[in-house]
Amino acid sequence: MTSADLATPTVPVRASKRWHVGQSVALVAITALLSGVIPLTLVAQVDDVGLTDAWVFTAAIIVWGGVRLGWLIVAGMPRLFDFFFWMFCYIFMGIAPTVQLRSGLTSTTTPGIDEGLYLPTALIVCLGLGAYELGRLARMGRERSVLRSVSTQENALPTIALVDRRHTLLLVGVGLAASAYFLLSVGPGALLGSRAASFAAREGAWPDPAIRSVMYALAIYPLLVGAGAIAQLRRRAQAPKAVRLYTLSLVGCVVVLLLIVNPVGSARYTFGTVGFALAVYAGALVSGKRVRVTLASTLGAFLFLFPLADAFRSEEVKLTRNGFFGEYMSNPDYDAFWQVANAFSYWVDGLVIPFRQFLGSVLFWVPRALWADKPTDTGIVLANYRGYTFDNLSAPLWAELLVNGGVILVVVGFVLAGIGLRFMDTRLLLSFGLGGLWAVVGAIFPVYMTILMRGSLLQATGAMAVAVACVLFVRQRRNVERLDRA
Repeated sequence: MTSADLATPTVPVRASKRWHVGQSVALVAITALLSGVIPLTLVAQVDDVGLTDAWVFTAAIIVWGGVRLGWLIVAGMPRLFDFFFWMFCYIFMGIAPTVQLRSGLTSTTTPGIDEGLYLPTALIVCLGLGAYELGRLARMGRERSVLRSVSTQENALPTIALVDRRHTLLLVGVGLAASAYFLLSVGPGALLGSRAASFAAREGAWPDPAIRSVMYALAIYPLLVGAGAIAQLRRRAQAPKAVRLYTLSLVGCVVVLLLIVNPVGSARYTFGTVGFALAVYAGALVSGKRVRVTLASTLGAFLFLFPLADAFRSEEVKLTRNGFFGEYMSNPDYDAFWQVANAFSYWVDGLVIPFRQFLGSVLFWVPRALWADKPTDTGIVLANYRGYTFDNLSAPLWAELLVNGGVILVVVGFVLAGIGLRFMDTRLLLSFGLGGLWAVVGAIFPVYMTILMRGSLLQATGAMAVAVACVLFVRQRRNVERLDRA
C-alpha cells in the first residue's frame, strides 16, 4: 500500500482559526451550561451550613473545567487525554466536593477529617491543576516552534504506525485462551450477577491481589487491543473474503469481551473503558461532528448514568437517585477530595517515605510471597493511617504525589502530566481519521486514565501494563506509512 491509498484525514491536525457561527453559538451555550447554570444551580439548591469557605475554590474548578470541556467538545478535536482529565476534575474535584463542603455531608467512608484541612486541600487541588495547565502551555509552545522549523522540510512528513497482521491474530488467540481460562476459573454465572459476587469469585480463584489483577487484565486487554487491531486491518483490507474474516473475528472478540466486562458484574470504570473503546472502533471519532457527539454523550453519561450504574453493586438492585446534587451528598463514590486531605495530613505528620508507593506500583507484578514488605494500595495506606475500618478507598493523583514526595512533587507531577498528555493528544489527532496503531491507543488509554486518576496507582498499573504490552506487540516494525503533502 502506498501513501496515496490512505484516506484523507477527516480530523485536522490543528483547529481552524475560522469557526462557523454555529460553533461559536454552541461554545457559548455549552460553556454557559457547564460553567454557569450548573454551579449557580448548585449554590441555589445546596444550602451552605457554614463549615468552610473552601467550596469557593472547588466551585472555581467547576467554572474553569466547564470552559475547558466546552472548548474541547465544540472544537471537534479528539484531544481525549485532556478531555478525560478535565471531566474527572469537573465532577470529582469540582461538583462533588462543592456539594459536600456546602452541605456538610461528606463521604461516609472518610469520616472525622479535621475541618482545618478543608481549605489547604482545596488549594492543593487547584495548585495541581494550575501546574497541569502550565505544563500543557509549555508543550503547546514547543509544538508551535517545531511546526515552524519543519514547515518547509519535505522529509518531516507525518507518519502512521500500522498494526502487524500475524501478531494481531496471535494476540487474539492468546486473548481468547486467557478469557476462556478466566471464565472457567470464576464461572460465567458470577460475572452476570452482582458486582460483589463477581469480585468474590475472582478473589476465590486468585487470593493474591497482584495475581488477581493481572489475571483479570489478561482476560480483557489482549482481546480489547486485538479487536482494535483487527478493526484497523479490516479498514485496509481489499479482498471481500478478508473483510468477512476480519468482521467475524471482530464480532467474536466483542461477544467474549462483553461477557467478561458487562454493566452488571463489572466495575463502572472498567465497563466504561471497554464500552468507549468499542465505540471508537466502530467509528465514533472519525469526523468532527462525531467527535462532538461522542464527547458530549460521554460527559452526559458520567453526570447522569454513572450514579445509576451503581445499582448492581449488591444483590439488591436500586435504580433510584436522590436528585442531581443530592447524589453527591455523603456518597462514598466521591471520596477523592477527602483522600487528598488525608494524604496532605499524612505528609504533614512526616510519614512520607519518598517514592515508596511509586516503587510498589512499578513492581506491582512481584508477589507478596516474595516481597513481604511490599507497599499496599495508597488508599489502604491512608485508611490504615486514619484508622478506618473500610479500606477500599480511592487515592487520586494528588494523593499519590503527596504520599510520595509532598506538595513539591504535586507541582512537578502535574507539570509533567500537562506536558505528557498534550504530547499524547497531538499524536492522536490524525489517528482516528487515518487509522493505524495510534487509533487503538486513543480508544483505550484516555478513558483508562480516569481509573489512574482515581487511584490507587498500584491497583491500576497492572492492567495498564498488560494493555501497553499488547499494543507494543501488535505494532508493525516496518513499512510505516508516510503521508504526502496536499
